[in-house]
Amino acid sequence: MNTSAQWSDGLQYLASFVLVVALLLGLLWALRKLQLSPSFSRRDQRLQVVESMSVGTRQKIALLRCDDQEILVGITAGQITALAQWPSKATPASPAAQAFQAAMNQAQPGAPESQS
Repeated sequence: MNTSAQWSDGLQYLASFVLVVALLLGLLWALRKLQLSPSFSRRDQRLQVVESMSVGTRQKIALLRCDDQEILVGITAGQITALAQWPSKATPASPAAQAFQAAMNQAQPGAPESQS
């Protein structure tokens, strides 16, 4: 048996394996960078996933934004259920709405301060 040929073959297989793993890691890194770049993502979308959280092996809670509404949904393997809905804080209130809110806060003693 020629041990030098076995070492050479083993070293060649190992080098090939390391090269393939390095290429895969490089590709994953490049895809992640592309996904996070602002030019790759669309900002004019009406529907956005604001945040999501896994609450079980096949259950998830997600906060969606559609136009000026935020919707909290529960997602399972078999269905999607709307849990709550409210106006989005992403759209700033108009100056008239802010003035009205300030007047209402002043008119009601003990009312919580506005979160502007």
